[in-house]
Amino acid sequence: MIVLETQKLTKQYQMGTVIVTALDGIDFSVQRGEFIAIMGPSGSGKSTLLHLLGGLDKPTSGEVILAGQPLSQLGDDEITRFRRRKVGFIFQFYNLLPTLTTAENVALPLLIDGQPIGRHRQRLADLLTLVNLSDRADHRPDQLSGGQQQRVAIARAFVNDPEIVLADEPTGNLDSRSGAAILELLRRACRDLGATIVMVTHDPRAASYADRVVFLQDGQIVHRLENNGEGVSVNKIVEVMATLEL
Repeated sequence: MIVLETQKLTKQYQMGTVIVTALDGIDFSVQRGEFIAIMGPSGSGKSTLLHLLGGLDKPTSGEVILAGQPLSQLGDDEITRFRRRKVGFIFQFYNLLPTLTTAENVALPLLIDGQPIGRHRQRLADLLTLVNLSDRADHRPDQLSGGQQQRVAIARAFVNDPEIVLADEPTGNLDSRSGAAILELLRRACRDLGATIVMVTHDPRAASYADRVVFLQDGQIVHRLENNGEGVSVNKIVEVMATLEL
């Protein structure tokens, strides 16, 4: 089942007298339960694509359809509510609130959405167990390591049971060991929660955890790699990157 689809997605920016095309007619779809990695050089349109997929920005032309809803048909307030309930975000720098505990940071999307926390206590407990932070529920971010903070951010991204989770360089601020643990956690979320994840990364090792790797260059999809049932080969990813001079 297709959860997310783009149709001729284009984004242009005015830079003085010059029009810069960040994305040029992207056709892209994601099946429920898939883990997709998006790769490409700086300026290829990776982050722009992620922002459009999550309704954080509007395309110049084309369409994003998420959970059967064309985003262009939603007004500003509607798209904010839709994004809050249907999309989870994981950022490179965690974006945790320093005055809140681990449990409170995880529950934050529920509070913002006006949902009573009591109704979701079991889900909060399950998510803290999933990310192995049950014993850190009352700790604040400055009492956690970088890897632990990112695990809090992952639990927060899943708390509203979103249709899709968008991850922007989720291991970019972590050492290799912590990064591998985060990627294993994302794979486990796909398996145990039925999660759907689209991740932007520059790291071929991170991309190898995905079911599919999509390569962007100059705002267009120029190559795709499928897995063999056990992730995508790092060597194959590196080979494609070299061929495309990414």
